[in-house]
Amino acid sequence: MSLDSLRDEALDLQDRTVSLRRRLHEHPELGNELPATRDMVLESLEGLPLDVTLHETTSGIAALLTGGRPGPTMLLRGDMDALPLQEDTGLDFTSKSDGRMHACGHDTHTAMLSSAARLLSAHRDEIAGRVLFMFQPGEEGHHGAKFMLDEGLLDVPTMPDGTESPVTGAFALHITSTLPTGMVATRGGACMASADRFVIRVHGEGGHASEPFRTIDPIPIACEIVQALQLMVTRRVDVFDPAVVTVGRIQAGTTNNIIPHVAEIEGTIRTVSESTRAKVKQHLARVATRIAEAHGATAEPEIEAGYPVTSNHDLFADFTLGTAREALGDANVHRLPTPIMGAEDFSYVLNEVPGTMMFLGGTHPDRDARTAPANHSNLVVFDEDAMPVGVELYARMALRNLT
Repeated sequence: MSLDSLRDEALDLQDRTVSLRRRLHEHPELGNELPATRDMVLESLEGLPLDVTLHETTSGIAALLTGGRPGPTMLLRGDMDALPLQEDTGLDFTSKSDGRMHACGHDTHTAMLSSAARLLSAHRDEIAGRVLFMFQPGEEGHHGAKFMLDEGLLDVPTMPDGTESPVTGAFALHITSTLPTGMVATRGGACMASADRFVIRVHGEGGHASEPFRTIDPIPIACEIVQALQLMVTRRVDVFDPAVVTVGRIQAGTTNNIIPHVAEIEGTIRTVSESTRAKVKQHLARVATRIAEAHGATAEPEIEAGYPVTSNHDLFADFTLGTAREALGDANVHRLPTPIMGAEDFSYVLNEVPGTMMFLGGTHPDRDARTAPANHSNLVVFDEDAMPVGVELYARMALRNLT
């Protein structure tokens, strides 16, 4: 079949896409429980030939479109949750919820996926297999994708004729202010990093600040641990399989003349391979405990496992880049030279199914993407002209796989 009409079809849906996006933007919700968001998405899907499953452990929605002929299932993901941030963009449709903002563009992802479901429904008879639309909550640190997988997201039923229709591919878009509108980028292999949180509690012996010799001061010990962690990264981690260890918080004490009993260090570990991820966790625990012991103190490192490495399947990434070039031309499609050290829970899906995470440019051409406010900024603004591109790419990826 010819896919030449997809952009025009996406543009015809733009008013609907923008309307849903703006309603979502005005009413952002956090975490895995998004009741108002789910209601808006369900309303946008009304009248479409979809088998809809409402997940029970989260506000996730799985909507299944069955094509006219037997075949496998293609998964398309759009995340729905917002961030705990006070919006300061001045947009006409700015957030109406204090301390909540769609600062990572998930409102655009959800609206684009909804319109892609409408577009693909119009091509239902041409599809050999199924399209599974995954409307996912809890991407921002709440493991929403894992909850949906654990609840049976990939357990699709057989086709009406009794043939199997397993999920054989997965695709997700993520809008970014670092690329101009109309441009996309991805890569095979590691595309985004893993993310693990750590807390190190250094226990000493408190006392009067004028008599440090009568104490074991945990503060300078904690400072030494922070410095040693940076040395550990440069000397114990392969430069070609990198890691980032960042301390974002140190907390200790109550006033100027008391040496506290405890100092607490909190930070994040980012890696682009599971082997380095495991090694860094081991190194961090050893560095913290041994330095504390050297000063007569103790350290209790705790590491909270976060998202795995987001690893695109090499062949699927090549297929995705080729499909994007058909739609956008060579000049607007880029292969990332290195992974991005942010993290994504689409990684859980890619651990189960071959697929690709692709970045969609969302900065207006009149602005410089190099200096535009970044994702997660309370000033970030995404160009709505990017959304027809995303709708087309969702649809094109499904149709290229299933026709």
